[in-house]
Amino acid sequence: MAKRSVIPFGPQHPVLPEPIHLDLVLEDEKVVEAIPSVGFVHRGLEKLIDKKDFNEYQYVIERTCGICSFMHGMSYCEALERIFDAEVPARGKYLRTIWAEMSRLHSHLLWLGLLADAFGFESLFMQSWRMREKILDMFEASTGGRVIFSVNKVGGVLRDMDKDMLKSFVDTFDSMEKDIKVLAGTFLNDRTVGSRLRDVGILTKKDVISLGAVGPMMRASGIAIDTRKLGYEAYGDLDFEIITSEDCDCYARCEVRIKEIFQSFDIIRQAAAKIPDGEIAVQVKGAPNGEAFNRVEQPRGEAIYYVRGNGSMYLERVRVRTPTFTNLQALIKTLQGCQYADVPILILTIDPCVSCTER
Repeated sequence: MAKRSVIPFGPQHPVLPEPIHLDLVLEDEKVVEAIPSVGFVHRGLEKLIDKKDFNEYQYVIERTCGICSFMHGMSYCEALERIFDAEVPARGKYLRTIWAEMSRLHSHLLWLGLLADAFGFESLFMQSWRMREKILDMFEASTGGRVIFSVNKVGGVLRDMDKDMLKSFVDTFDSMEKDIKVLAGTFLNDRTVGSRLRDVGILTKKDVISLGAVGPMMRASGIAIDTRKLGYEAYGDLDFEIITSEDCDCYARCEVRIKEIFQSFDIIRQAAAKIPDGEIAVQVKGAPNGEAFNRVEQPRGEAIYYVRGNGSMYLERVRVRTPTFTNLQALIKTLQGCQYADVPILILTIDPCVSCTER
């Protein structure tokens, strides 16, 4: 009988981008159980509704995560707009959609670089992050920020993009797409990548449903659910298909994310071509009284926002369910039975964001 041992993995590790801690129960080199520990970066952001009024809290909530900060701010504002029954002007919706897809691009490129680094592909890592820098430059030009943007407000957005800026962005995306196709082809067709990712970390469709996985983790197991198809913001006016795979392994999850990069390019092109003229925000007066439940598709999957107001300037409750939180259960499932050497790769294929999860 193989001897069992317990190995602590994380929260600090050369491959991990986030402070995840797992107690791995091993039989020789095989993982038979993984026990997660959370709470290393808990900041009590939801409690700050006692200190900040609902307008000020917008700047707190987007600091939930530096990678998907725009979408956190957008989702919070969408929830309050439901309570106020405020209709964001069409141009404001299109601008939010463009920034949201730019967020998806820079998140997926960051993830691709980290995964390449885990493989030891330093050149691919540098190339991915070089592409990501172009996205951050465009964020800086259009919002003034590279990580935290602060352009959302209840009722719309605070900044606009003129035709010349949009055209320059689309031209940059066209150039980037050609380079990323070469990058992605090199990665997906590499024999080493295939040997490390194919048939590793199997998560069946049944497992996804029972464990509640979301985002690329879910779609890589053949379930075609994407919250963008609800039509929030300008997504209802744009044409795109949900990207899925039936392979259910680590390679499938990587393939889905890489294909979503090219999908985001296409969505931004459509939005830039269709964006109407007009106002970018409406004036919202008073204080929120009521509750709202809102869903958006962040780069890692569906995020859920619950907001409740009582008619005062200070909200009673803000609750966020992030995609990494619900994907952790699926991660534990994929770790069972894997080899110890595959643990860092498996963790990276869920694209973890512990800051979002613990807040």
